[in-house]
Amino acid sequence: MTRLETLQNNLQAAFGESATLTLALDELTLVVPAKDWVDACTALRDTPALGFDTCIDLCGIDYSAWGAPTHVPDYSVHPHRFAVVLHLLSVKNNTRLRVRAYIEDEEFPVIASLVDVWPAVNWYEREAFDLFGIIFDGHPDLRRILTDYGFIGHPFRKDFPLSGNVEMRYDTEQKRVIYQPVTIEPREINPRVVREEGYGAGR
Repeated sequence: MTRLETLQNNLQAAFGESATLTLALDELTLVVPAKDWVDACTALRDTPALGFDTCIDLCGIDYSAWGAPTHVPDYSVHPHRFAVVLHLLSVKNNTRLRVRAYIEDEEFPVIASLVDVWPAVNWYEREAFDLFGIIFDGHPDLRRILTDYGFIGHPFRKDFPLSGNVEMRYDTEQKRVIYQPVTIEPREINPRVVREEGYGAGR
């Protein structure tokens, strides 16, 4: 039995029908309900047969235009707009796992923080909050980490304007940084081969 098959069997034994397990491209993905996020992750860490002691990464995802034209949601594959994804490593067992939880509330996406499970997710959760607007309930210091503290919106959301909402510059008269309306003119950025059906076909 391969290491991947062993991990698959151990995950099925630990979670049964309470989670969904898929195998693709020699990688396992475990999907757990958002309400069980902390309990499931604690089990992944503390169950000896699993032993996922290291969180390599955590990120947010906006599926609002997945597999469809821009701004047309397609939830046939992904049931909700926002998800949080973990990449875990078991040093002891030399195995890796992807874990995903979908967040049901699109207007105010909230999921429990994993800081008490893997302290290393602290900055990852701050990044997901900053870029996607996902709230991590119980996080000890949830504030922006990449954008300015006065930044408006969450730039990795699919509905965020490409040019942003405001621009920042240094004003020599006021001798400070100021915000002002965006001066960039909106324009089509997709190449013609993408936006025009049959472009170049007759050449």
